Amino acid sequence: MTTGRRPYATDLSDARWALIEPMLSAWRAGRVGLGISPMKHDLRQIVNAILYVNRTGIPWEYLPHDFPPYKTVHGYFALWETEGVTEAIHDALRGKVRRAAGRDTEPTAAILDAQSVRTSGNVPEHSQGIDAGKKIKGRKRHIASDVLGLLLVVLVTAASVHDTAGGRVVEQVASQFPTVTVAWVDSGYKQSVIDTGAVYGIDVQVVTKDPTQRGFVPQRKRWAVERTYGWLMLHRRLARDYETNPHRSRAMIHWAMIDNMSRRLTGESTPSWRDDHPADPDIT
Repeated sequence: MTTGRRPYATDLSDARWALIEPMLSAWRAGRVGLGISPMKHDLRQIVNAILYVNRTGIPWEYLPHDFPPYKTVHGYFALWETEGVTEAIHDALRGKVRRAAGRDTEPTAAILDAQSVRTSGNVPEHSQGIDAGKKIKGRKRHIASDVLGLLLVVLVTAASVHDTAGGRVVEQVASQFPTVTVAWVDSGYKQSVIDTGAVYGIDVQVVTKDPTQRGFVPQRKRWAVERTYGWLMLHRRLARDYETNPHRSRAMIHWAMIDNMSRRLTGESTPSWRDDHPADPDIT
């Protein structure tokens, strides 16, 4: 790939781009007959710019000048979220990762959890709240993962919304993954979530912590979802919620998992580019 610029550590390798390119090309082909002007920018560079923002946490307007204009990049980011393209890419990669791990494409078990995060100053007051237990003002991410820690469902609410909103997550899991028959939650979830699961044929089981436990100890059956949050926190854009629209918050989470899963599929745990520029002799 020749872009006329030095690569960034967040750039897609050829192998990772090959996983995503067919879906974006199909999306672009579907818009040709809509009377829309030809696209001026390389879609790979648009994705690279989104991944750069996601991983580094910078504001859109601080994108380096060797990427496409930030308003163009954000426009694609918003459009792909609205049209479901981002989630479709995410879901397709999840299926590939599951198959690579020797599992069926569709999961049979889910793990539910919630995470409260602080918001930035641009987030509207009406879309945030206070998590009294954790003393955090911001938003809450309600997620369901599979046993590999791969994201199944994500719901973004005000932090004041109780974990019993997991009932809505259970409903989405049942709707999107009819193969799921069991879900594990922690003791913060109330009977209403268990009852909702029963309605949809999902056995919601509460995993309790050993009362003698001191400090952090991974809980059997639930540890995978904690690892999911660890993966997300590698992306600085998710250390807080910077998105004005909660739907865009979901999209940022999906892009973080797209980054994670594409690397897993290609075996890239380190930057996938080479810097062929000669080393500075004054630096050792």
